[in-house]
Amino acid sequence: MTSPLDVPAERLVKEVAQELKQKITAPAWAQFVKTGVHKERPPISSDWWFVRAASILRTIYRFGPVGVSRLRTRYGGIKNRGVKPERFRKASGAIIRKILQQLESAGYITKSTTSKKGRVVTPAGLSLLTKAAIKIKKQS
Repeated sequence: MTSPLDVPAERLVKEVAQELKQKITAPAWAQFVKTGVHKERPPISSDWWFVRAASILRTIYRFGPVGVSRLRTRYGGIKNRGVKPERFRKASGAIIRKILQQLESAGYITKSTTSKKGRVVTPAGLSLLTKAAIKIKKQS
């Protein structure tokens, strides 16, 4: 049985992003917003919202239960401060929070019921990831 961790992450994320385009919609402000204070410009790709959502879904599958704070740290980066030394900055929490809400309403993730807070992948989300992994494995 092929698991989502058996295939390259980049190919899995692209495949899942194509599936998510039918399930979720990017907000109107997504074309103008930066993904964090460490970035200078908004993303160039027009479908970056779905790629980020697929990446977050894979991250929750791999490391879950995961909350907004840990995801902000994962998607953060180094801020160029000119002459001063560079520093790490977290990613935008609003983008991650909105994507989590969309994935939750689509039925792919749910809030954890254990003592550890965060979100976990539902059977529907696992099915989506597994089907994409099987499709990628057959193409190889």
